[in-house]
Amino acid sequence: ANNRAIGSFGADALCAAVGKPAGAPLRVLTHCNTGSLATAGFGTALGVIRALRETDRLEHVYCNETRPYNQGARLTAYEIAFEKMPGTLICDSAAAALMAKGKVDAVVVGADRVADNGDTANKIGTYNLAVSAAYHDVPFFVAAPISTLDPSTAKGADIVIEDRPATEITHSLGKRVAAEGIDVWNPSFDVTPAALIAGIITEKGVVRKTASGDFAVGKFVAEVTGSEAPAPKPAGPPGFVALNCDTVLDYCAAKPEVAAALGGAEGRAAWSSKEVGDGNINFVYIVGNGAGGAIIVKQGLPFVRVVGESWPLTQERVRYEAEALMIAHGYCPQHVPEVHLYDAPMSVIVMRYLEPPHIILRGGIIAGTVYPKLAAHVGEYLATTLFGSSALAIGCEALRKARQAFGQNEDMCALTEQVIFTEPYAKADNNHWTSPQLDDAAAALRTDSELKSAICSLKRRFACDGAALLHGDLHTGSIMCTESTTFVIDHEFAFYGPLGFDIGAFLANLFLAYFAQDGYEGDRSSQREWLLACVKETWATFERRFVELWNERGVSAGNAGLTPAALYDAVAGAEGDAAAALRAHQAAYMREVLTDSFGYAGAKMTRRIVGIAHVADLESIKDQDARAKCERRALACGRRFMLEAKELSIEDAVAMAEELRA
Repeated sequence: ANNRAIGSFGADALCAAVGKPAGAPLRVLTHCNTGSLATAGFGTALGVIRALRETDRLEHVYCNETRPYNQGARLTAYEIAFEKMPGTLICDSAAAALMAKGKVDAVVVGADRVADNGDTANKIGTYNLAVSAAYHDVPFFVAAPISTLDPSTAKGADIVIEDRPATEITHSLGKRVAAEGIDVWNPSFDVTPAALIAGIITEKGVVRKTASGDFAVGKFVAEVTGSEAPAPKPAGPPGFVALNCDTVLDYCAAKPEVAAALGGAEGRAAWSSKEVGDGNINFVYIVGNGAGGAIIVKQGLPFVRVVGESWPLTQERVRYEAEALMIAHGYCPQHVPEVHLYDAPMSVIVMRYLEPPHIILRGGIIAGTVYPKLAAHVGEYLATTLFGSSALAIGCEALRKARQAFGQNEDMCALTEQVIFTEPYAKADNNHWTSPQLDDAAAALRTDSELKSAICSLKRRFACDGAALLHGDLHTGSIMCTESTTFVIDHEFAFYGPLGFDIGAFLANLFLAYFAQDGYEGDRSSQREWLLACVKETWATFERRFVELWNERGVSAGNAGLTPAALYDAVAGAEGDAAAALRAHQAAYMREVLTDSFGYAGAKMTRRIVGIAHVADLESIKDQDARAKCERRALACGRRFMLEAKELSIEDAVAMAEELRA
């Protein structure tokens, strides 16, 4: 009865979608087997075709052979011939040509699972068929019982696809037909995106698309069954499986290049792993081989880690991070770790392990450690990566191409715009602060007109000024160091933006750490002095090295560069005092960068005190009154940075911090 209902609903749906005159027969193409031999009784997709025939609305049925197991040729073709339907068997690869000849009015296939948004897993080759149908404007339907609809699966990306034996492709009738030594990929199913599907036919009716283009399968199931559909979980890309401390070892053993870095998969029994991520977004595992060797495995899940599944987040961010790491390593290999592997389906980056005594900088600062080379190293990193990816170095045309190739990292930029440039100055569920001590300060932010104007100006430059490829979230938790080495990690927020955003982010964390010192026990005067010295040295190193690189490579021939030789090189014909003109232009440029850096530093300091994610420097102060006192000073400093950015020198900023602490 259920299959006959599917057939009846489906026959009417296909006729309506095709738009032929009432009663005109259809030519229908199907894939795999969905008849009585596979589903019992009337069948699902083949049941729709049977229903068309019973009502004299079937002109012809075509069935794909359905390689590699040939269910279409062995089963569907048998049912068609047995029932004497007007039918033809075709090769899978002939379907598009058949459509191009205008011989297919509609396609109907079965399903192994249908996700909440309508993405459908079915026998391999279904996706190909749907793409061809979309290109030739042929309506493509899925026919399946309610039991096949799975509202608990958000998207097709969550459906695990089985790999079948290689011999199904390499052998025919027991004899090898493929070359020895060739690798084989033989997935049993593929996932057809909901966008390619015209409707999902069930025994309770046809699931239609919503205004957003999805199918809201869970809502349909709840309405027709009277039950409450489970909430779908966020999806990952096809083939994605979330790792844990046990399965990450199996993952490494299965990847030859990763296993080799650990001494070979044969040593798997001695391997161990530890999850060490202290950020808000990703999971990070140290995988060791028991003999001193180790690697880092970093995986991005489809949600914000600090919030959970209620805040979905695209895993495309992992691609951005991997590319940004590799680009930054090319510019500054001494301060960016090497990437060994990027696995897109698993959203995994495998990279160099920074062995002890490397630790996260923030933890070292909280412990009172002084890192004498930190400022020089970070200044070098900022200068080489920001200059190297800017139009000053590569020219305007190359910069436009680089931005287009890299992409916008939309989700991570949107997250930044939300938590840095908006929520701290408005009522938002994500906001929290030391309460009740800072209730008045948080309320003041929401009514501060000057600050709202300043933050919106900073947001505009963040969104519109794609000057260079940035780290995007350069704080003391994204730097690992020893007293003699420094490495920048965690580039998942990377995007093309204003230079001052990266610089300001790092300076903000130094100032936050400075103000936090008064909340710790013991004499922290030397730590405070070092932090402020770092502020000055970081900017001084950045400015000096950036201008050096500019002088070496920034005055370019032709018109592509930002400072063409025709304007600034006397040898190339520049008139007037070209060298003095260049120095004046560089000074004005660096002043703009410093102004932006102060503004973004203030924005970062503010959000780390009243926004969604705080810093351990302040959060680790257990006495709330002491913590609030430190935070209030930092808030005041951040406000002045944003409002007085144009007038401040780096020395002024340091003096301001000292004055606010006094």
